[in-house]
Amino acid sequence: MKSNINVGVVGLGRLGSLYVDYLNYQIPGAKVLAVADADTKLATEIAEKYAIKHVFQQHEHLLDVKDLDAVVIVSPTSSHKDIVLDAASRGKMIFCEKPLSISLDEAVQMKKAVEKSGVFFHMGFMRRFDRGYSAAKKLILEGEIGTPIVFKATSRDPYRPSLEYADPKKSGGLMLDMGIHDFDLARWFMGDVADIYTIGDVLAFPEMKTINDPDNAMVVMNFESGNIGSTDLSRSAIYGYDIRTEILGTKGTIQIGYLRETPITILKKEGVFHDTVPFFMERFQESYIIQLKDFIDKAINGKEPSVTVEDGERALLVAHAATYSLHEKAPVTIDNESMSYQLKTEPLKISS
Repeated sequence: MKSNINVGVVGLGRLGSLYVDYLNYQIPGAKVLAVADADTKLATEIAEKYAIKHVFQQHEHLLDVKDLDAVVIVSPTSSHKDIVLDAASRGKMIFCEKPLSISLDEAVQMKKAVEKSGVFFHMGFMRRFDRGYSAAKKLILEGEIGTPIVFKATSRDPYRPSLEYADPKKSGGLMLDMGIHDFDLARWFMGDVADIYTIGDVLAFPEMKTINDPDNAMVVMNFESGNIGSTDLSRSAIYGYDIRTEILGTKGTIQIGYLRETPITILKKEGVFHDTVPFFMERFQESYIIQLKDFIDKAINGKEPSVTVEDGERALLVAHAATYSLHEKAPVTIDNESMSYQLKTEPLKISS
């Protein structure tokens, strides 16, 4: 059993650069041995800043580094498949940020490669590691609210990303890039999704029509258990970053999340005021660190990953079905065993 893990980080954008810092300074048992990014100047600067021995432009060269144990993938989603397949073929441990892929067929291929090689694979869904979400999961398993019967989620960004990033061809669009977090949580709390129905449109940013993706949407779900759920997604919450989830059970309800960043309220003649959460790093920074700690700890101790490649594959399936429903303007049935979906003829239950 290894006492530490030598890591290579692929993709050094905002999140990838932070991961290098976390792995170096806040994750016991981890050492960043190599980094790779298409931007050679950026990769070199980060390597020099953290005294990292190996720096590359291509992930293939990083994977060939002697004594490298694991790869942390924080590169654009379109690159995930090749890196995962190459890492699995070399027997490297893998951490992959969400979503697993843009293509569902590629995701299935990636899952097969991981399972065939037997490598340790951890899917990056950081909300599961947020203290609120993990505490809620524990309480639900302990029966605190009885049987969960209704799932409700809200995910709202304070502004839209660039059109280049928001383009479904690059990021997968609203459902794959943003909604996939809620689809993963829905599965985590309620089990697999059986049916889904999406409505949405370009309501706040007319320029989004050029990439054929909505800036606001609502998704209704029926679960295989027969229970129900919904999530609303928005890129136009100008007041702040708003991430909340509620699980209604037969004996009670759990509400997760907060909007107020600083625990202070100002009361004036004109009204009552408080601040809001600016964006995702302010809300989930601790979760990213806890997630990486979990990855390294499980890898070192030979334990099963907390979030599997199948979790990534199934959440992607729900996101694709939700996108299909949006464009077809009709309910969609999901077959989780065959990893497929089709139009549904019967109406869905609606959670309120």
